[in-house]
Amino acid sequence: MTIVAKTLSEQVYSLVRDRILSNELPANLPIRQDALAKELGVSKIPLREAFARLERDGLLQSVTNRGFFVYPLSAKEAEEVYALRLKMEPEAVGRAAKKATAEDKAIARTALNLLDKAAANDRVAVGRLNREFHMTLVRPIRQLITVSIIERLNLIAERYVHKHLEPAGRRKRAKKEHTEMFEAWCAGQSKVVESMMYDHIASTLEDLRNQIEIQNS
Repeated sequence: MTIVAKTLSEQVYSLVRDRILSNELPANLPIRQDALAKELGVSKIPLREAFARLERDGLLQSVTNRGFFVYPLSAKEAEEVYALRLKMEPEAVGRAAKKATAEDKAIARTALNLLDKAAANDRVAVGRLNREFHMTLVRPIRQLITVSIIERLNLIAERYVHKHLEPAGRRKRAKKEHTEMFEAWCAGQSKVVESMMYDHIASTLEDLRNQIEIQNS
């Protein structure tokens, strides 16, 4: 067994990232670094290191003499991220369905179970677990660069996943779609699961277009 010890800045990074991705930290308002450092029980040094990393991730922006801000959700970003996912993710999932081993399938089943459990009682974790489930359907292609790019797109999409799941009924629909995709993927139905994943991502984008338009009107 290998024990991986996280540095303090890595722990702070994970905590702040989760708050950004779950939309707990509001956009367009400067983050009160002193208050956040005190709340987390750390000095401002690991907080600044975490903020620098989050800025590189595209989750925070630094404004001279004003501090750090969370990037607001935008229709433009959603269109770009989901368009790229549509180009890469369905095809990768289809190919992965042909290559998935029994171990890969067990990992994906566990990820789906954890996501379903979180959807009922841990809304903060839903975005992260949704990303992990999607990635378990991709990783069996065993292509590190492709997997890395798709995971990066899913990371950026996490905040939009939370936004998408706000209206009533969306969680039930997502669970149904995830379960059906998982079953087709496990059965090695490459073209079927590729089509299902495309529709799943495309319908999410269409819902987000409408939500963000209403929000900004």
